[in-house]
Amino acid sequence: MTKRSRPLRAQMADAILELVVQVPASAELPQAHPAERAHAIARTTARKASLLAGSLSLPPGWLGWVTVLPEMVGVWKLQTQMVSDIAAIYGQHTTLTREHLLYCLFKQLSAQLFRDIAVRMGERVVVRPTTVKVLQTLAQKLGGMLAVAALRKGASRFVPLLGAVSVGAYAYYDTLQVAHNAVALFEDKTGA
Repeated sequence: MTKRSRPLRAQMADAILELVVQVPASAELPQAHPAERAHAIARTTARKASLLAGSLSLPPGWLGWVTVLPEMVGVWKLQTQMVSDIAAIYGQHTTLTREHLLYCLFKQLSAQLFRDIAVRMGERVVVRPTTVKVLQTLAQKLGGMLAVAALRKGASRFVPLLGAVSVGAYAYYDTLQVAHNAVALFEDKTGA
């Protein structure tokens, strides 16, 4: 079965797992006041994600459908690097795991899915290590949810300019949510 003939859900799961196979390096250094730098990183990344998503959603009609998965993966890559940079400014890059990345990237999509890897211990969120099988199962569930989102995004390709603006705005908002997830997680870990 070729990649193109595989269901969108399976392609989404593969894209998610590919993103979290390894944690990206960061050039950021630990900061005395990490929240300020995190805010700047979040805004810059949100603008890049918005521009990327909006640009890739400009092709009209059926041609636009071809850009849905690359757009989503491109935004996730920007967001993954952002989470890595935020971890670094909080002095947590060496402890950043695949589970942390998944948690930060997709928590706002479905907190219920993350109940197996993230637990609350008092006021802190603890993201536990998981097996590859658990990551695969999580990626498959996320893939299904994201396939539905991709179909909705694909529909916006039939109203090119308005669709591009709405997709770009959503990418901006979603990226800020991912940054919020990361800041909350790393502030919990450092007590900042």
